[in-house]
Amino acid sequence: MNVVEFQNVSRVYKNGEHEQRALDRVNLKLEEGKFIVVLGPSGAGKSTLLNLLGGLDNPTEGTILVNGRDISTLTGNELADYRAATVGFVFQSYNLIPTLTVLENVALVKEIAPDPLSSHDMLKAVGLFDHIHNFPSELSGGEQQRVSIARALAKNPKILLCDEPTGALDSQTGVMVLKLLLSMARNMGKTIIIVTHNQNIAKMADVVVRVKNGKIQACENQAHPLAVEEVDW
Repeated sequence: MNVVEFQNVSRVYKNGEHEQRALDRVNLKLEEGKFIVVLGPSGAGKSTLLNLLGGLDNPTEGTILVNGRDISTLTGNELADYRAATVGFVFQSYNLIPTLTVLENVALVKEIAPDPLSSHDMLKAVGLFDHIHNFPSELSGGEQQRVSIARALAKNPKILLCDEPTGALDSQTGVMVLKLLLSMARNMGKTIIIVTHNQNIAKMADVVVRVKNGKIQACENQAHPLAVEEVDW
């Protein structure tokens, strides 16, 4: 079944008399439990698509359905509830709280998520269990990114939105994280949506969405995506 549907969605930003169409009448359907990669050059509209789906921005026109619910009409409080219950985020910026330990940063999701997973288990899954008492300043950039990924996974979201989630990671750690994300889709029915420039990640996807100049150029279903181990990194 379709978990996400964009119907003639546009996002226009205005600066005086100048208009920029970040998304231009986009139509898109995405199925539940798929590993989805969104590809496109800088400025194509990839991050705008992610922000709209995450309820961080509103469309200028059109309808965004998530599990049949039109999130483009929700109030601020309703959007906050939607973000808490339905979506998780992994941004390029780590957004960690510097005065909290690694474990405390991840455990924060318990305050908003209705059905969180174990913070300890998620940190173990991203290879950081030995650092649970460290503070973000004591970690490398790649380790901080893994904390942000563990926090997003601990929220136990139905949809996980990832903006270049392996960008700050070395290839070995990036492969480990991608295996974890794939497992969440394959074994737990999560819908994983990754925005990336990395063509290799697209080889593992169930669906590849290609974006250019604010438009969907293609939405390709891959019947036999490669396993992580089969990709030449």
